[in-house]
Amino acid sequence: MTNEELFSKLQDILVNEFDLEKEQVTLEANIVDDLDLDSIDAVELIVKMKPYLNSKIEPDAFKSVRTLQDVVQILAPLAK
Repeated sequence: MTNEELFSKLQDILVNEFDLEKEQVTLEANIVDDLDLDSIDAVELIVKMKPYLNSKIEPDAFKSVRTLQDVVQILAPLAK
């Protein structure tokens, strides 16, 4: 899966499951400040991404995540 496809999946989940506007969900969007997601929302997002991943996500990998671009970069090596 390409980074663009991965971002598209993230965008779909955020729009459909978290009731965000598609225009809000950009690679540059800050997860907390722009999208108003908390740590529980972030966990839920990752759980919803599991079907698109080949391996388990290490929780420590997300400690430095701030934007959706950061999420894509962490998930890309794990994507199917």
